Amino acid sequence: MGLRTASQYLESLRDGRAVFYRGERISDVTCHPLLRVAAEHTALEYRLAEEEPFRDLLVVDDPETREPISRYFHIPRSSEDLHKRGTLIETTTREGGSVVLLIKDIGSDALFALHIVAQAVDRAHGTRYLDKVKRYYEKCKREDLALAVAQTDVKGNRSLRPSQQAHPDYYVRVVRETPEGIVVRGAKAHTTNSVLSNELIVLPTRALGEQDRDYAVAFALPINHPGLKLIASPSGFEGAGTFHHPVSARHKMIESLTIFDDVLVPWDRVFLKGEWTFAGPLASTFVEFHRFTAISYKGPLLDLLVGSAALMAEYNGIARASHVQDKLARLCMYVATVKGLTQAAALNYKLVEGIAVPDPVLTNTAKYFFARNYHEAVRDVQDIAGGLLVTGPGEEDLQNPETSSFIHRYLGGKAEVAAEHRLRLMNLIRDLTASNFGGYNEVLAIHAEGSMEAQKITLLRDFDLETYRAFARRMAGLP
Repeated sequence: MGLRTASQYLESLRDGRAVFYRGERISDVTCHPLLRVAAEHTALEYRLAEEEPFRDLLVVDDPETREPISRYFHIPRSSEDLHKRGTLIETTTREGGSVVLLIKDIGSDALFALHIVAQAVDRAHGTRYLDKVKRYYEKCKREDLALAVAQTDVKGNRSLRPSQQAHPDYYVRVVRETPEGIVVRGAKAHTTNSVLSNELIVLPTRALGEQDRDYAVAFALPINHPGLKLIASPSGFEGAGTFHHPVSARHKMIESLTIFDDVLVPWDRVFLKGEWTFAGPLASTFVEFHRFTAISYKGPLLDLLVGSAALMAEYNGIARASHVQDKLARLCMYVATVKGLTQAAALNYKLVEGIAVPDPVLTNTAKYFFARNYHEAVRDVQDIAGGLLVTGPGEEDLQNPETSSFIHRYLGGKAEVAAEHRLRLMNLIRDLTASNFGGYNEVLAIHAEGSMEAQKITLLRDFDLETYRAFARRMAGLP
């Protein structure tokens, strides 16, 4: 099929998928008053591929067929490939108003991880998973599909292993095998944009023991597959109107609780089944790619926070105040550090099974630094802006002849700054930092792509501490 248009993508979402939102089954996500906004947002991935100057970034020739494909499906083989992938993710996120599109990047992250781990499983167990992964990858690439990934299990009592839970379905598991495939049951949480995708790739969320072998499963399904149910979260859907919600009224992501109600997975779509020693490696290999995706799409949001804070400092007439300069310097260093680490992670890649993997130490350092400092950045931006973020009048009052003149008279900033312009900038900052959407972003900063503790664990696993110990021993004169 080759590259799809935005209209073809939107039409593909009308396939009878089982989507539920606020107690209602949604027959067509592209027509729902709120979900359609998110669908139009993700369709931008396809629109940009048709437009200049973005096409050369979003589209690349397939190395084998020389046919044009989405760059997301181009398997990275070098630092240059990773750098272009990072630029691709950052650019599309910026065009999406600082909200990542996340319908091809996360899925291709999973495909790269499956290519690597399937080879290791095949060598250890004599399986043929890599052949199936390659066929599935070719399908996704050839049909230009939108992909979601379900990795995070609901987990129940987190102090217990999957097989020790009060009931066995807190982690997705294989309940039986049939001649046609495996039957799986359970649920995955935080599945981003699954209701706007064509396919769902399911991966393990953690390392497993032998007693947990039924939970060591990876597979892929069409979103409209029988038994697959998506319960969409209302978070981030605060209101309409670009005056009060200049970002979130036009750009939304949708999270879902993804239910596997005794779903039959055909054998040709099963990529791991019972090989429990590889559940952890598959989970962590996916994360190595996906955290690079994460730090690539964080940049536009940080750019918007810094730009809004600097502009508001001017509007408020305090740009030269020492405490404001201090806050702006912190914000600038925050952005520069995250972006610098992102570029370094692409430069210092490692080659695994012929695939370029971003440096895990630098990737996790960037992700941790972003998460650890995000709330402080929000505090600085809010401090510069002032209380009108949450106490300002509405658009209707600005348009009402009885109140408009008072707003224009009293809510201006510097002499040359109109009250309406100042309020619009306030509303942008409020949308980013003090709204339902802003709260959503604050939680995502901590938990998306793994918690801060997970990043520390991953960093320590890959950081070569022994080299540093040896240096200390040598300098101390120790054997």
